[in-house]
Amino acid sequence: MALIGPGGRPVTSQPAQNAATGTSPHIKDSSLATFATDVLEQSRATPVIVDFWAPWCGPCKTLGPALEAAVYTANGAVKLVKVNIDENPEIAQQLSIQSIPTVYAFKNGQPVDGFMGAIPESQIKAFVAALADGVGAHDHGHDDHDHHHGGPEHTVQVLAVGAEALAAGDFAMAAQAFGHVLQDEPGHPEAVAGLARTYIAGGEVEQAKAVLQMAKPDAAQHEAIRAVEAELKLCEAPESSEAANLRARLASDPKDHQARYDLAMALDAVGDRDGAMAELLELIRRDRTWSEEAGRKQLVTLFEAMGFTDPRTIEARRKLSGILFA
Repeated sequence: MALIGPGGRPVTSQPAQNAATGTSPHIKDSSLATFATDVLEQSRATPVIVDFWAPWCGPCKTLGPALEAAVYTANGAVKLVKVNIDENPEIAQQLSIQSIPTVYAFKNGQPVDGFMGAIPESQIKAFVAALADGVGAHDHGHDDHDHHHGGPEHTVQVLAVGAEALAAGDFAMAAQAFGHVLQDEPGHPEAVAGLARTYIAGGEVEQAKAVLQMAKPDAAQHEAIRAVEAELKLCEAPESSEAANLRARLASDPKDHQARYDLAMALDAVGDRDGAMAELLELIRRDRTWSEEAGRKQLVTLFEAMGFTDPRTIEARRKLSGILFA
């Protein structure tokens, strides 16, 4: 861990790992192995902003450089740590991150502020400046930051409670947590998506559809909202009880792409998502352009439904890349 001395100069030499800047000692990449040192320990001396991103995330490509520029200008008063969630899904899972870009600010080993999605450059500068001045949203009582309705820290914490409850099958607690956020911030995309997922998990698909209508109009392309829409699409896929017949068709003709596609849909309908993805990958391997790339499109729908941090998504995407770029 680099210690910053007078004038913002590093006391110990540790080259910046960030490809975009290449020279700033205040910006680095981190991983599961170094996260505790780079973020939790460092934040006890200097506020640390953590940018969770992925190479395929369009908004990340805009937000990242803007964050880097603002942190560079702060000249050591704030650190920036970048975490590629494709390479470090465990960190994203531990922090209950549901979509990217997500940005957390840490002080004294704890998240104290944050936001989700790309925000205007002026807000990024204000966010970094507030941390540099030691006045995160948590430091203000009932002053001009009250429009945050409890502040980003509170929202992030309540969303995390909802996500944990949903994962544990406690639908009542999950609905209460997501509903609490929506009371303070109507249309919040993460809360809308969380509440919709709760209804889906409880088998109430129509309720989930209604909840999605609560999202703000500009949230239609939000990663969390799109993931729930994909899940709903899968819920409405017609179930098939003819998996055995479809396997028999494939046994006699492995090139029967329609049978393989129908088998994937049938397997997913009965909860065998691993089996469904395996058949879709095989279909793509045999003929990636079949039926206007139906196999790849359905596989992407499954990825969105499971979420980008799901280990199955990560593994299947690697296999897909291997097929497409072989």
